[in-house]
Amino acid sequence: MPVNKPERRSKRRVPIQVPVSVKSNDGRVEESAQTRDLSTSGVFVYTSSRLEEGCELELVLVLPPEVTFAERRWVCCQASVVRVEENRKGENVGVAAVIKRFEVLPEM
Repeated sequence: MPVNKPERRSKRRVPIQVPVSVKSNDGRVEESAQTRDLSTSGVFVYTSSRLEEGCELELVLVLPPEVTFAERRWVCCQASVVRVEENRKGENVGVAAVIKRFEVLPEM
């Protein structure tokens, strides 16, 4: 029988797939990825690079009107990887990160 895990997230995640630019602070990773879901406190992305827990990231993405309840917005987030999920097929890796801070950018 499955055991229900207590929810550890502080904010509700929105299931939404948007392109995201991922850059590690150590410069080893710089690529385009795809979100699975996000909130103001965290994000889950699928990436082709192997990231480790504790890795610091810069994420740049466009939040669509469905999320902002207004116009689309470019945001830059500073985040830290808290969980890595290997894909059984050996394809993309799932990465959960907590957002430490974010900044709304001017329209590009």
